[in-house]
Amino acid sequence: MSDDRIVYCEFDSPLGPMIAGATTKGVCFLEWHDRGGTERIRERVEKRYRRAVVPGSNAHLELLQRELDGYFTGKLKKFKTSIDVTGTPFELTVWEQLRTIPYGETLSYGGMALALGKTGAQRAVGRANGANYVSIVIPCHRVIDSNGNLHGYGGGLWRKKWLLELEQGLGIPEVEKNVSASSRVSRSLQLL
Repeated sequence: MSDDRIVYCEFDSPLGPMIAGATTKGVCFLEWHDRGGTERIRERVEKRYRRAVVPGSNAHLELLQRELDGYFTGKLKKFKTSIDVTGTPFELTVWEQLRTIPYGETLSYGGMALALGKTGAQRAVGRANGANYVSIVIPCHRVIDSNGNLHGYGGGLWRKKWLLELEQGLGIPEVEKNVSASSRVSRSLQLL
């Protein structure tokens, strides 16, 4: 593989098929397949990274798949997978902050803004969350509304609810696709 390419592979999860890609430095995207299908996701990634995206695998993708298998069974709490993402300086700061939210806990958009020293920047935090290409590993699903409601997850609120319930140690949740924005996880572990 040339250093200027991104290799990708597809695999199944309890919440549906996923597609992941990596450079020689680390994973640069992990998306739900139903967010546009392989070709559309590849086009978005090629545009963002300005690199060819080709089928294949590497050590980063192999580790990611093993770690996701552990995560989805409730055994893995912290990812060791290397990431190689690109974004604005603010997005990179938000994504780094997301990785500090402990497994099984949540933080509000306002709480994230405060943690970043950007009081009142909830919407900017939400936009940066939405720009995250590495689902689960950069855990944007752990950010919720200040009232505890679920909000804003590109993979769908039903997946966000499932991921949060898994992380709360409630066993492997049932898949429930009809989840509204006013839904809450079974017990809130909201930090702020």
